[in-house]
Amino acid sequence: MSQFDTQLQALSGVKARQTLRGILRGIEKESLRVSANGHLAQTSHPTGLGSALTHPHITTDYSEALLEFITEPKASIGALLGQLDDVHRYTYGQLGGEYLWPASMPCALGADSDIPVARYGSSHSGTMKTVYRLGLGHRYGRAMQTIAGVHYNFSLPDDFWRELARDMDNKQSLQDFKTDRYFALIRNFRRYFWLLVYLFGAAPAVCRSFVRGREHALEPFGDDQHTLHTPNATSLRMGDLGYQSDAQQSLVVCYNNLDNYLQTLCGAITQSHTEYQNIGLKDDAGQYKQLNTSLLQIENEFYSTIRPKRTAKSGQTALQALQLGGVEYVEVRCVDLNPFEPLGVSESQLHYLDAFLLFCLLQDSPEATDQEYQGLQDNQARIVYRGRDPELMLRRNGGEVNMREWAGEIQQEVERCAALLDQANKGTAYQSACAEQRQKLTGERATPAAQVLSELAERNQTYYAHTLQLAEQHRDYFAARPLDDQQQAHFARLAEQSKQHQLEVEAADRESFDEYLAIYYAQYNGCGGAPVVTSAQSGC
Repeated sequence: MSQFDTQLQALSGVKARQTLRGILRGIEKESLRVSANGHLAQTSHPTGLGSALTHPHITTDYSEALLEFITEPKASIGALLGQLDDVHRYTYGQLGGEYLWPASMPCALGADSDIPVARYGSSHSGTMKTVYRLGLGHRYGRAMQTIAGVHYNFSLPDDFWRELARDMDNKQSLQDFKTDRYFALIRNFRRYFWLLVYLFGAAPAVCRSFVRGREHALEPFGDDQHTLHTPNATSLRMGDLGYQSDAQQSLVVCYNNLDNYLQTLCGAITQSHTEYQNIGLKDDAGQYKQLNTSLLQIENEFYSTIRPKRTAKSGQTALQALQLGGVEYVEVRCVDLNPFEPLGVSESQLHYLDAFLLFCLLQDSPEATDQEYQGLQDNQARIVYRGRDPELMLRRNGGEVNMREWAGEIQQEVERCAALLDQANKGTAYQSACAEQRQKLTGERATPAAQVLSELAERNQTYYAHTLQLAEQHRDYFAARPLDDQQQAHFARLAEQSKQHQLEVEAADRESFDEYLAIYYAQYNGCGGAPVVTSAQSGC
């Protein structure tokens, strides 16, 4: 019997099964603000939304125009989406005539200088966030700062981990066991996440303005010279036009254990990189152009499909939080906005993600090797540009396998996890979600990417016009469902409290910004920084 079969059987007992009801999930959903004509908003963060630095639910990501909505961790998917819905309804009341762009790939863009970098006030922490974004602009261009996505945070309760440790006869401390198992989940996720890109990828096309002045392999959509695509693409956001960089291609971040992960990332943050040295740390006026000249300014600059996470204290680095406390949850980062969903994501989709992540946890997860690491990168590129080609082959165990055949094997095991989750929750939502996704594999249901291209062709629309029409529909959907007076007052109060909190943060600074950065980066001295690792050196 395989490890997967053994652990699934062990979790089928009533007591163990019930622990699955304690799964916590959170969502971070990005949406670009656009004008009524579908162009990038040039306005500042709406004052009615409070402070982007300190608001608990509404902030900005890379660009001033890129809103980010953050939910609290929830044990109920319905409650999770309910809170996300409330945030949307409040936000639309503060946007004036602007819309939220419902797709991951951006609207019509002007020059790089026309893309505003997010601003967070005059505090050191706010300035650091802005300088980090300025650095990203210098390194990769600002157009990349307009791409949006959905991040899904997932954690299992301690009771679950105790049951699993008991079944595995594991004698580690609870936190060490959790950390090791979360890394096992991450390794498997990286092996199999291409399936999620196929099932949920919703970015097969882009406005020509996004790739202006860049090399690309896209082609016009029929006679439409404004829309670029590849015929079998799934998610251009996850390819070389999205959150990837040539400079990071040689960086091998090892997920075999926490120490290796800390060492490889820490080395990339603490050691200077020639290309970024040439940009310069400050301009002639002494203003920062980037936080440092290393391969990574901070951990978040490493563009991964999934991250191990622990909630960090104020001023603490993400790596130090992990080093001191271990892994608390994982953050899934490969999910596109579904432009056909007003919230960008559906309840069925989240049920499937839960089952998929449980599969990744329970499946045997050997340590990764250099050869496998390169194969995973190749599979990602293939699924991005050719994922809907029924003849597509992917790399596996030194050979190649048909993508649809492999997807069917994974899907079968995910469905078994879905059945267990349905037993735990006394329902059928998980298996229903899996049935929907199986229809995409059999061709009975279109993937979001296929649906986008189909509608462009049927309606003879550009990507820009089609997405703007969806934005208008979503605006009307939320406008027809305003918050009640109590809910409205709650969000207005949060906005005002966040503004006051920002003032308090700004008043609390005592040292200079240079000193603040020195204190912040000193934390990396204890994270086991090793030389920046390439695939030829890692042994990962």
